[in-house]
Amino acid sequence: MQFTTFAYMGFFAAVFAIYWATPARRRWVAALAASVGFYALFGAPMLAVLALCVAGTYAGGLLLEKRRGQTWALVLCVGAALLPLLFFKYFNALFGAFAPQPVSAFSLMMPAGLSFFTFKTVAYLAEVYRGKLDACHSLGRYALYVSIFPQVSMGPIQRPGDLLAQIDAPHGFDSRQALSGAQLMLWGYFEKLVVAENLASYSAVAPERMDRVIGCSVFLTTLFYAVRLYADFAGYSHIAIGCMQLLGFSVPENFRGPYWSASVREFWDRWHISLSSWLRDYIYIPLGGSRRGAVRTGCNLLLTFFVSGLWHGVGLQFAVWGLLHGCYRVVGRFTEPLRARLWQRSPIARESLPGRAVRVAVTLLLVWVGWVFFSAQSVAHALGIFARMADGFPYSLQTLKNGLVMLGLNRILLWRIAFAVVPFLGVDFAARREGTAVWLPGQKKWLRLLLCYFALASVLFNAPFQVTEPIYFQF
Repeated sequence: MQFTTFAYMGFFAAVFAIYWATPARRRWVAALAASVGFYALFGAPMLAVLALCVAGTYAGGLLLEKRRGQTWALVLCVGAALLPLLFFKYFNALFGAFAPQPVSAFSLMMPAGLSFFTFKTVAYLAEVYRGKLDACHSLGRYALYVSIFPQVSMGPIQRPGDLLAQIDAPHGFDSRQALSGAQLMLWGYFEKLVVAENLASYSAVAPERMDRVIGCSVFLTTLFYAVRLYADFAGYSHIAIGCMQLLGFSVPENFRGPYWSASVREFWDRWHISLSSWLRDYIYIPLGGSRRGAVRTGCNLLLTFFVSGLWHGVGLQFAVWGLLHGCYRVVGRFTEPLRARLWQRSPIARESLPGRAVRVAVTLLLVWVGWVFFSAQSVAHALGIFARMADGFPYSLQTLKNGLVMLGLNRILLWRIAFAVVPFLGVDFAARREGTAVWLPGQKKWLRLLLCYFALASVLFNAPFQVTEPIYFQF
């Protein structure tokens, strides 16, 4: 059940009423029942996988509490936690590659949200092993931490110490928090249904259509994809955070204006923050981080981003995307002294508005190159996109017009897209320091009302009837 359906809205309204009507000490039971019911709608086999993951890692936490400091116990528990993810993520690719026909036509559907709740379980096991968290002795409360329904399908990946503490502590209804959650949900629906969906039809060129469009059209699709991907994922995250706030839970922001970053390092501090911090704390730092010399630091960065690429997909293009960002980070880290000297000799101060604008533009260019690989169906497809974009370069105003026409865009559709994208980027810029989830509740009442009315009107009158599956749902 996707958040953008009327079924989910009705489901959440019923859960909201039942949850707050339940006595405070038993509300976690109501939330757990809702989460089990929500995930059961994906199918009984998927629910069985979730239950197996919950039971296995719950037992693993109890074992690690008794065996702290014993590495074999951590390896055993984390390996068991990752096994379902590795099996479902790579079974189809490996089985299809080596099995004979017609057996190779068989495939398994990956359980919804498996990557996200697996990372939550691994974080829990690691925190228990380190002694930063006591093992949860309540199977029901632990199951709620793993499977709480606003987060189970697409995150954010909330840390166990934070969410388990909130589950254990009964809380009353906070009207200000609930209002902030409802406003954030509405803005999230605007981001997903209006911004992302209005760009969905124009943000990809299939390999078989590459020779039917001009290079400018291909270039425009890559720009549309970058905006669509962000609006799609940020919108879903904001809906999830808003739902959690309406149920009385606090959830950290998952995005903080990543496209306004002045470096790739800053981009990763602002993009999918819950995953970025997870990779830092449970892969990069355990590998040694930056504590063991320059060469080891570079290798740790490359390996961390390679894992990020593998998490996103089994295709070689995802590995290339991850390694590309790893190379960005390595080169950026070791050229920092040189770039600092160049900025000192530059007539433009590095921290001035023009200087930051230059750095933001360079960062966007590097991130955009990565998105081309991320969005492509293969590495060959990505290279074909770059090659096709060069056709007819430099672009003229007439070329731009022809490129838009070949994508099926006319003046009315362009205004429709602009009416969605410009306010989205405007709010994103204004909220770039703390993120929309924190920025929006802190604004004056008239501005919040204006944005909410605008978002509601846009959803009602500017959202397409056909809604695509969230891009990150496949991961």
